[in-house]
Amino acid sequence: MSAAGGPWRVGLYIRLSREDGNDESLSVANQRKILLDHLASDFGDGSVLAGVYIDDGQSGTDQERPGFQRLLGDVRAGLVNCVLCKNLSRAFRNYADQGYYLESFFPRYGTRFIALGEPQVDSFLHPEAVHGLEVPINGLMNDRYAYKTSSDIRRTFDAKRRRGEFIGAFAPYGYRKDPADRNRLLVDPPAAQVVRDIFLWYAYGPSGAASACRGGDKEPAGGMSKEGIAQRLNELGVPNPTAYKRAGGLRYFNPHAVQNDGLWRGSGVAAILSNEVYAGTLVQGRQRVVSYKVHDRIRVPESGWYRVDGAHEAIVSRELFDLVQRLQAAGTRQPPGKRRRHLFAGLLRCADCGKAMTRKPSKGHVYLNCSTYKRKSKARCGPHSLRLDALEAAVLAALRWQLELSGCEPRLAEALRRAPAKAPPSQELLRRQRELERAQENAKDLAEGLYWDWKAGELTREEYRRLRERLATQTQRREEALSRLQAALEAQGGGAEEGDAFASAFCRDGRVPWLTQGLLCALVEEILVHADGSLTLRLRFRAPELGPLDGVHPEVGQG
Repeated sequence: MSAAGGPWRVGLYIRLSREDGNDESLSVANQRKILLDHLASDFGDGSVLAGVYIDDGQSGTDQERPGFQRLLGDVRAGLVNCVLCKNLSRAFRNYADQGYYLESFFPRYGTRFIALGEPQVDSFLHPEAVHGLEVPINGLMNDRYAYKTSSDIRRTFDAKRRRGEFIGAFAPYGYRKDPADRNRLLVDPPAAQVVRDIFLWYAYGPSGAASACRGGDKEPAGGMSKEGIAQRLNELGVPNPTAYKRAGGLRYFNPHAVQNDGLWRGSGVAAILSNEVYAGTLVQGRQRVVSYKVHDRIRVPESGWYRVDGAHEAIVSRELFDLVQRLQAAGTRQPPGKRRRHLFAGLLRCADCGKAMTRKPSKGHVYLNCSTYKRKSKARCGPHSLRLDALEAAVLAALRWQLELSGCEPRLAEALRRAPAKAPPSQELLRRQRELERAQENAKDLAEGLYWDWKAGELTREEYRRLRERLATQTQRREEALSRLQAALEAQGGGAEEGDAFASAFCRDGRVPWLTQGLLCALVEEILVHADGSLTLRLRFRAPELGPLDGVHPEVGQG
């Protein structure tokens, strides 16, 4: 009987940390068996098992352990008045926490605490043991053990980071862990193709962009925006990284996983575009915990990161990755209601005030004007008016001339010829189509199974209705995705992506065939528009005929 005269409402606390390794004596199953045997033999009929509280893979220095916090909540609510654990180190690895809970928290709520191992603790039968020397000394030793273990693990992880070994719990999207070496990343082909598409779409746009630049469109198109890429992936029925990992059987979890609906967002696309892992460089150690007792994570200055180039196979080339970083740094934006970025976004400036140029369609053309003049004060700057099609023609002519002078065109053509061939985009669309069709067939079988489960009484009518509605919603989404995939396949007609069409045209004619945003960002630092409509191009390369230009950007005037 408890001190209050009622039964002991016993909560069994079990903890297993990663540091315990494969020690069978500390396994969850072994701890449960020991505690249940003690409950049956030493408590008899004067006890009630109130609950089993387990923290698997949790450090004893972490106060926020889910199982431990649930136990404390039940103590406060009066559901538990006796805590039973294997030994003190299972409940506490923090000396300060041990003193607080044994001497303050549990006594305040009239809760008995029992630890079976040495030193044995029973705050009800032998309360003096809690305040003796053995318990605090044991707590201090447990605390020091936690510190040493934490330091050893940190040194081991740092050594692995320096060697370029991956130490994360889950491989980045696009990769998988090598079954023979869990610290090595291997390319995961289906997800890697999605990653390549994301980079190519952001830099050059999807298929058909080339014809848009050279066809009857009033203005050339740039690469896709991050939100536009997310929408395109959702329309094609591509699961987002969280949904993909879970579908592959991984017990993947992140703080927002509960709300994850399987759809892509612009923020997820942005994270992929900025992750250097896809260029073959492993960057680790961006964050660390405050200490072995305080598990809050803080950012580490870039100088403290561990960077290893060539740690694994790259999914995109270093050139494409660097190009995308320049595009992002240029501050390119998505036009309202559009999925594509403006071709010259982030590059155009007024030559006099240095502000960006604004765009305005009028009478079938698009005109550019100084934003200071257009939006702020006509007294502070002039209009600097220029038609967009004239700008495109002038820039294309200037780049062709400069590439010819510099001798870069043959080297660029050779690089394009050597570039690894990409599988026809239609094959990827067909693969996704087959996946969705298989999912639809599985959904039909599941719907039939739900019906017979309801008829057999294994589901209530309300459960059957709710599950059937959820299944119908998922089926409808897949039908819409299949329709969009079919339309994309028909529109594609086996045609090449813009990057492929550009490479073919370049290699055939030996000159830049048309402008793309990726090409502009790779070759052009800035385009200045003068009051008379002439241009100055600040280039990222130089022609030998222009003379020594060390330390400055070559400038080419183009009327």
